[in-house]
Amino acid sequence: MRIILASQSPRRQQLLREAGYEFEIVLPSETAECGICSRESTPELVARLAYQKAMDVKPRVSGDAVVVACDTVADIMGRVLGKPEDRRHAEEMLRLLSGRRHAVYSGLCVVRLPGGEPQVQVAKSELTMSALSESQIATYLDSEDWVGKSGAFGYQDGHPWLQLASGTADNVVGLPLDLLKDMLAKA
Repeated sequence: MRIILASQSPRRQQLLREAGYEFEIVLPSETAECGICSRESTPELVARLAYQKAMDVKPRVSGDAVVVACDTVADIMGRVLGKPEDRRHAEEMLRLLSGRRHAVYSGLCVVRLPGGEPQVQVAKSELTMSALSESQIATYLDSEDWVGKSGAFGYQDGHPWLQLASGTADNVVGLPLDLLKDMLAKA
């Protein structure tokens, strides 16, 4: 089965490779990830964004293929934490998450071409972040490991102050592999 990954995320690509999948990459346009609707829950948001990415890529793929699109965000108390815009924004996110439990949601859309109906599902994991000291926050911000990562952290970076409480680590990193396997089997 020819798999088309609608993502430029190096973490998603790595997860897919490590799981043994061969795939091609077709990037969705920037407009495919448009905005947060104030009436959406976090699961609805990631589901919609994954769907929009897949539908954006779909017309640019010919022949038999399966398009896979995913969107992942952190959520704390109903507040969506996407990728930080800058260092100040990353610091704000870390202070908000410090000492708290929060969720990470991934919306996953899989559509078989030509002519298949899109499947959209959402995976949830929960994490606990230890209370961070001022020096831990400063050191982490200086590392720039937060750049391009939802919630301003990378679970895959192995920080001892971040523990998985429920769900799967691959979902937190950005691609729920068990869910993907099930959805590919149905496609």
